Amino acid sequence: MRLSKFIAFVFLFIVKSSFAQYVASEDNIDRTSTSEDTYLFPVEPGSPNLLAGTMGELRSNHFHSGIDVRTNGRIGVPIRSAQQGYVSRISISTGGYGNALYITHPNGHTTVYGHLDRFEKKIADYVKREQYRKKSFDINLYFKSGTFNINRGDTVAYSGNSGGSSGPHLHFDIRDKNNEALNPLIFNFGEVVDNIPPIVQKIAFRTMDINSRINDQFGRFEFYVVKEGDNYKLPFPILASGTIGIELLGHDRLDNSRSKCGINHIEMFAGDQRVFKQVIDKVNFGETRNILTLMDYTTLKNSGERYNKLYVDDGNDLDYYAGTKNKGMVTVKADDVPIKILMKDSYGNESEVNLSLKPSTPPTEVNTMAPSSRNFSHQYIENILEINSSRTLGDSAIAYFSSGSEKVSPAYSGKSHHIFLFDLRKKLPDSVKVGDQTLRTDFKDMIPAGVPYKYYSDLVDINFSRSSLYDTVFLRVKHSNKDKEVFSIGDSIYPINRNLSITLKPRGSYTEKFSVYRSAGRYFQYMGGTWSNGKITFSSRDFGDFVLLEDTNAPTIRKIAVNGAAARFKIYDDLSGIAYYEASINGEWLLMNYDYKTNMIWAERQDSKVALKGDLSVKVVDNAGNENIYKEKIP
Repeated sequence: MRLSKFIAFVFLFIVKSSFAQYVASEDNIDRTSTSEDTYLFPVEPGSPNLLAGTMGELRSNHFHSGIDVRTNGRIGVPIRSAQQGYVSRISISTGGYGNALYITHPNGHTTVYGHLDRFEKKIADYVKREQYRKKSFDINLYFKSGTFNINRGDTVAYSGNSGGSSGPHLHFDIRDKNNEALNPLIFNFGEVVDNIPPIVQKIAFRTMDINSRINDQFGRFEFYVVKEGDNYKLPFPILASGTIGIELLGHDRLDNSRSKCGINHIEMFAGDQRVFKQVIDKVNFGETRNILTLMDYTTLKNSGERYNKLYVDDGNDLDYYAGTKNKGMVTVKADDVPIKILMKDSYGNESEVNLSLKPSTPPTEVNTMAPSSRNFSHQYIENILEINSSRTLGDSAIAYFSSGSEKVSPAYSGKSHHIFLFDLRKKLPDSVKVGDQTLRTDFKDMIPAGVPYKYYSDLVDINFSRSSLYDTVFLRVKHSNKDKEVFSIGDSIYPINRNLSITLKPRGSYTEKFSVYRSAGRYFQYMGGTWSNGKITFSSRDFGDFVLLEDTNAPTIRKIAVNGAAARFKIYDDLSGIAYYEASINGEWLLMNYDYKTNMIWAERQDSKVALKGDLSVKVVDNAGNENIYKEKIP
């Protein structure tokens, strides 16, 4: 018993001593080091920490440019400067990084701290004065050395959930002199532990031209992998012929974290030859949307799954592929092709996937083809139109063009269905008929990438800039007018890089109070537009179905609390969305903060010691120009 008490005493002494040393280490941070490889971890340095995201992680429309540091759901955790320098920029916005602070360091690097709750008092007071001077919540301030000089380890802000954050955390970037984001994990932060190799869920195979086949069929096919230790395999060979593209669905994990992070290093070998290498060690902010060429975009839109292409597709100009051969595509001819995919995370943990491509001469009858429940269906796969029709409809198709028609035989057949394939780069059919079933394609033009191009018609005009498209687009345009007039433009399988300028020529009668909306399921996305001579012009970064709607309802303002210490409201709009808001007290402009995630606005007094008193006015205006004004006298 005495021995047990002695051991317990020693254990408590060690824990208390370690904690005291940790606290002391925070108070005695080395604030003078300028070596670029001695960055301080910005959240509770010296204490183990967890990440919710890493650099290069595949987001829906951009690469993640830094690391997301967890704060365990807390707001108000002190954020420390990673290195000495000076505050070079402060940004406050409703979306994006929200409240963000930028510190430039002697080595030319800049560290970025995003989604903050508030800044250190001296900085916060300056920012608030500027917001009042400019009468704006959103603000961008730039500084030179001398205004706010910072030492390594100084508390510069406090963690929050501002901007486009989905939960309390710190977004942390390290950017070089060219404003390219570097991988923060290469700077040896001991606070983050990672002993887990990359994880793979599925492998997908895609036929890269009309003559290629996967398991004797054309298209894109996904397979789950089997885990063996830290590695993975497909336990059966894949029958293949022609040129094949391979895709990977996987992620990385760090110790004690459930978050799915990015895999920075991927290589693929066909036999003994490396055919693909992708290393994401920095992110160029001018190229970040090009992630849409790195992922399988159609799968992303349909299922939300982010497959990393292990080939360099058309339109992909990213600088991540040194050492890649033949754009990473694998050609299967007469011999088996063993495939090894090697993955490595920022800490050097490795895993691999092994599989085999087995050559197969494509048959015209494919007994393994899954039966279809539909009599007649179609899909667009890149530049190929595929029609799947019941054999009962007949053994041939007729494709109609402006210049005539052609009889087409099946590319191959299953027990109950035929598959017809059409290369759209050669001709755009107006329609295709099989038996008594007809597909009207609504193709209007083939739009090349990389050059300015204008499409004109009696329904719609579209202006494509040189950088609008990643690859050739086979443009479809359709018009319907049942419940409402709908302009269907293009297909969602095509990602758009830069905005298109679109002019609609409606046939119905509209006033200039009508605006363009993009139909998104049961919801409508406000696109706006400018009227001229009965036509309306707007910009869009997506194809889709566009309608004209009139928003006649003013926004809603709901009081949460109004007194001498606070003025809080929730604001909503049911269609076009909030355009702007403003508030005043006794006729003087009053700063209102805005969190779109909670629809909350709240007042921040210029002098926190002076109570709110007198006539309060809050005005909220939607994108259609409807406004609502709330007034109250605060005693």
